[in-house]
Amino acid sequence: MLSTLQTSQDKLSAETQRSGELLLNILPAAIAERLMRDGGTIANSYDEVSVLLAAIVGFTALSSTIGPELLVNHLSAMFSAFDMLAEAHDVEKIKTIGDTYMVVAGLPKWRDDHARALSDRALDMLGSVHEFNVLRGAELQIRIGIHTGPVVAGVIGVKKFNYDIWGDTVNIASRMESSGLPGRVQISDITRQHLGERYAMEARGSIAIKGKGDMQTWFLARKRA
Repeated sequence: MLSTLQTSQDKLSAETQRSGELLLNILPAAIAERLMRDGGTIANSYDEVSVLLAAIVGFTALSSTIGPELLVNHLSAMFSAFDMLAEAHDVEKIKTIGDTYMVVAGLPKWRDDHARALSDRALDMLGSVHEFNVLRGAELQIRIGIHTGPVVAGVIGVKKFNYDIWGDTVNIASRMESSGLPGRVQISDITRQHLGERYAMEARGSIAIKGKGDMQTWFLARKRA
């Protein structure tokens, strides 16, 4: 009887540990721990974070010219390299959407250098793509957009948990990406103000943002010595 009880407890402990490890793989550590400890709805608002979106240029056209295995292999290798950069810069990957990669700095753990953290990461991402092309004989390019502002973040789903962010800041960051140029990092003027004089930039001019009107944008060139 005692042996059976101990076996059941061991199985339960193993399942609990496995569930915790799975949550840590798909959610930020602080959020996963909170979910395991408290359960319930997890939702927070953040007054100021920076959001980065990066998209592979011409990915749809590429998908029609190479086989599915090579296509997925390329995508996996590139996004895995981006994941390593996220860890190195201590920023939070949110998700991938097809050929687009989203990352945020300033949540769930606050940091006042969120704009700088993402700008450094963006420049490193361009370097990572160059290395990828050299190693694989490819010619891929990415567009990157960054915007700074408030967001709402939370966990959705019951069986397949997903930590996501919402708000105008995300929409504008997406517009910074989609209206940008291959191989460049386009940032909003709000993000530029947070960066100060630490980076060399090029004025891009204004672009129309749906529901927001014209917004001044900049290209991030490099970090100053």
